[in-house]
Amino acid sequence: MSGIQYLKNQLPVILINLLGMLALALFLIAGGNSVQTVLFIFVIWLFVLASCLLFFYISRKKYLNKLLDMAEQLEERYLLPEIMQPPERADEQVFYQIMKMAEKSMLERIGEVQRERKEYKEYIEQWIHEVKTPITAMKLICENNRCSFTRELMAELENINRFTEQALYYARSEHTEKDYSVREICLGNVIHGAIADNKYLLRQNSVAVTVDNVKYSIYSDDKWLRFILDQIISNAVKYHTDQPVLHFSAVKENDRIVLSVEDNGIGIPESDLPRIFEKGFTGQNGRLVHSSTGIGLYLCRRLCDKLGIGISARSAGKGTAIFLSFHINDFVAGVQG
Repeated sequence: MSGIQYLKNQLPVILINLLGMLALALFLIAGGNSVQTVLFIFVIWLFVLASCLLFFYISRKKYLNKLLDMAEQLEERYLLPEIMQPPERADEQVFYQIMKMAEKSMLERIGEVQRERKEYKEYIEQWIHEVKTPITAMKLICENNRCSFTRELMAELENINRFTEQALYYARSEHTEKDYSVREICLGNVIHGAIADNKYLLRQNSVAVTVDNVKYSIYSDDKWLRFILDQIISNAVKYHTDQPVLHFSAVKENDRIVLSVEDNGIGIPESDLPRIFEKGFTGQNGRLVHSSTGIGLYLCRRLCDKLGIGISARSAGKGTAIFLSFHINDFVAGVQG
């Protein structure tokens, strides 16, 4: 609240006091009082008026600044009435009641949205679990009737399974702590498991896969990590060149194990690189591949943040490298050593 705005709001009070001073001056002069006496009364009156305005301005500004500070510290600012002291002024009590009514309406609406969101999430999870049954059945049928047609069908089933998994993990990514189990796992086993999950897709696109120096033990969740690798493998295949190559390797850097997944695909434009982990961002390459949704790498970043895994990307015009960084638990490593 600025001083000028406060004076504008107090303009009626100031005008009433000036009219009162004028009326008093006319009365005193008519009564035979000297001009010096009238001026002295005017000075006292103006001093008292200015002091009152200044006092109320300072106290009012202090109160309003306190409210602003409390509002800024709240994550849910609609809860401000809960921490406010009920005001004493009659006009402020009216606004306070309006704020309480707005807060109640907001809480009711939030509760309704949360219930609808929970029901929708439960439905999506149930639907995904149900649809996995026919997918598994079709896989078994294809496995028992091997031919060129069923191999192509298996690759498409892998795509369907990946999309259903993506939807499931997206639904659960908000509360991953309820679903993950962090334990010591072999990085190589997770990588080979992810490659096996995508074997028909890799074979269909003639992707040469190499794995070097990945015999490290890390602490993470096997299922969530395989999902992250599935998304990275899928992207590498989606944006491949004529002779695609996918290379997995790991190194130990200080207190971290860094896994790199490199391909020789079309690469990522430098202008797109900082945004590839944003939700819904497809970039220049995504406009060429119409199946791109901009969800895969966003989910990877979100899950990595939840699991404490560092994730970054590098591309120099051709080919892309995704790096996953796993923190080494010094205490556990010391006990095992």
